[in-house]
Amino acid sequence: MPLHITLRDKEKMILNGAVLRAVGRTQLCLENNAAILRGRDVMTPEEADTPAKRLYFACMMAYIDPDDLDRHRETILMLVRDLLAAFQSIEARAICATFAEKVATSQFYRALADCRWLIAYEAEAMARTPAATAATSHP
Repeated sequence: MPLHITLRDKEKMILNGAVLRAVGRTQLCLENNAAILRGRDVMTPEEADTPAKRLYFACMMAYIDPDDLDRHRETILMLVRDLLAAFQSIEARAICATFAEKVATSQFYRALADCRWLIAYEAEAMARTPAATAATSHP
């Protein structure tokens, strides 16, 4: 079943590792399997500034750069291990386990959705910490 994508003018996407930018409103129809990420799903190394975001970045790289899959999987394994040790929530740990299952079966695109959940959970948890509360309460 083909995948239909509409890109706005100047919107970027990654297709099998190549960065494409739309000139004008563009409609694409992908007829076969390809590694594709829309611009809003792409994270730069500079944006990967928390453990969950580093996990997302590593997973994204495994998805768009399968030539270096072993290195990406090693990084992912290390990051998942760190998050499992840090997270107290059973739900967050379960999402980490689901994420790991997807990575083990090379379902990197689907694993990115779990990473987005973990990023949101991490941000919420950090906002609740006393250090974060104290930092935001000062003028």
